[in-house]
Amino acid sequence: MLDRRSVLLSSAAAGAVALIGVPPLAAAETDAAKLNGLFDSFVDARLDRSPEEVTQLGLDKDARAAQKSLLDDRSLAGIASDRKRNADELAQLNAIDRNALTGMDAINYDVVHYGLATAVASASRHDYGGANAGIPYVVSNFGGAYQSIPDFLDSQHAIEIKADADAYLARLLAFATALDQEDEVIRHDAGVGAVPPDFVLSRTLSLIENLRRPKPELSTLVSSVARRAKEKDIDGDYAGDAMRIVAEKIYPALDRQMETLKSLQPKAVHDAGVWRLPNGEQYYKDSLTAWATTDRAPDDIHQTGLDLVADFTARIDALMKANDLTKGTVGERLRAMYDDPKFRYPNTDAGKEKLIADLNVKMAAVKTRLPQYFGVLPKADVVIKRIPKAIEEGQAGGYYQNPSLDGSRSGIYYINLRNTAEVPSWTLPTLTYHEAIPGHHLQGTIQLETNLPMIRKLSFFSAYIEGWALYAEQLADEMGLYENDPFGRIGYLHDAMFRAVRLVVDTGMHAKRWSREQAIKYYVHTLGDQEASAVTEVERYCVWPGQACSYMLGKLDFLRLRAKSKAELGSRFDIRGYHDAVLLCGAVPLATLDPVVDADIKAKA
Repeated sequence: MLDRRSVLLSSAAAGAVALIGVPPLAAAETDAAKLNGLFDSFVDARLDRSPEEVTQLGLDKDARAAQKSLLDDRSLAGIASDRKRNADELAQLNAIDRNALTGMDAINYDVVHYGLATAVASASRHDYGGANAGIPYVVSNFGGAYQSIPDFLDSQHAIEIKADADAYLARLLAFATALDQEDEVIRHDAGVGAVPPDFVLSRTLSLIENLRRPKPELSTLVSSVARRAKEKDIDGDYAGDAMRIVAEKIYPALDRQMETLKSLQPKAVHDAGVWRLPNGEQYYKDSLTAWATTDRAPDDIHQTGLDLVADFTARIDALMKANDLTKGTVGERLRAMYDDPKFRYPNTDAGKEKLIADLNVKMAAVKTRLPQYFGVLPKADVVIKRIPKAIEEGQAGGYYQNPSLDGSRSGIYYINLRNTAEVPSWTLPTLTYHEAIPGHHLQGTIQLETNLPMIRKLSFFSAYIEGWALYAEQLADEMGLYENDPFGRIGYLHDAMFRAVRLVVDTGMHAKRWSREQAIKYYVHTLGDQEASAVTEVERYCVWPGQACSYMLGKLDFLRLRAKSKAELGSRFDIRGYHDAVLLCGAVPLATLDPVVDADIKAKA
């Protein structure tokens, strides 16, 4: 899972994208220049609006140095400003003559237009959940400042000199403001009928209490700045200053947020799906468009999931029988593999360090094979880290953060090691190939290192990005990375079936009105996963409707287009060329992949 908490330019308008065969016009150069000028202004406005993204990109210096002391505006006024800016930018983009653009200029236009048009359309229909569909609750067990900012300050906010440490303290103060801004939005959304389910409120309150529980001097918010300032020999009582801010500002703000959430509990129901929210059926359709860039009907997606589950179940069954695993259903046999001690690392700090060391060995093995499958490779490296202990509860099994644009920070693959029983050894290779290489790190870093306009370097479309990472899991098998590792291959097939289960469960809850318990039961029965893991996953789908569908729908498109390229190019087909074509275009809505691949086929025919 790529860690992109804010989804900007990720929504999508329905409709085909026609990029090929457009005749060049005399005014094309002028319109292209206008387009790129607009893109530059859009990026400047976006970065002005998001100091956190400025830091994530490594741009919080020179002219943007002051932003290193700020956090994003999470207020109702900020959301309204985002919506207005999206509408204004769409109007400016519509003034460009689309028919005068060719090649990559046309692709760039359509990608940006796709995102803006859908963001505007969704905002016109739904007055809750922020500026985009797909995240109906601004604070939940999977989102909110209480969760993102501690991680951001520790892993993204670099401290090299005194000004950086001072900026950290300024951001600590701003953290309290961000929490209060979210409270304002929570109350507004509840007022229009968007209240999270009761189990989401309970889990969220528990996670906030975990952050609030340590004495201020023991908070990671304090230790992070104190430790790093000391390492850089920076003068100042940063531990004392941070402790006072935590005690006097942040903890009271966390208390206020908990009170706000508790005030919603009498109104909360147990229904899991967004169908119960205002204009809920349309909200789910808009969420599928935002996350999966698709207008496919939920019933169709649900059936695709059921068909894939049946196929993967049969394949896993055959492989298990070939390895003397014969007793029980496939789910029961997978459960037995989860419970088998021979697949577990010790649940100790030493065991977890050994786990990460073993994954680094696998990463090194992947790198040696990449040139056989890719012409273009990332320059930035990737490192593996544990999800910080303070926030690992409630987080997914792993996620990835892109490197900074200036190359000062590597890509990071974070793995959740709260309990090594949740990540037996047979599941780890596939998770690593998904989050790092040839998955998110390879794709995301190539996108950042291309000569695309900045707005395209930053574009985020979950179906493309997560679809590529899921495709990369299968590619790892095709690259021979599971040779002599039948249990690792079972892990790969399990994870592929897991994404098919997501199609069933996500549409089940949000379109077919499944309960949370029905979804968990299906998940556990099919996959054999621990119920605790199933609960975490299912509750994630409750608060990010549609996102779970993006993985498999994206993968199916990458496979479909690869098959098309093979069929049409025959002996001229080169897997490296196909991968370069679909990666160098950057993240796009799925509909845009067809003309990209068509153009590549035409160029090589």
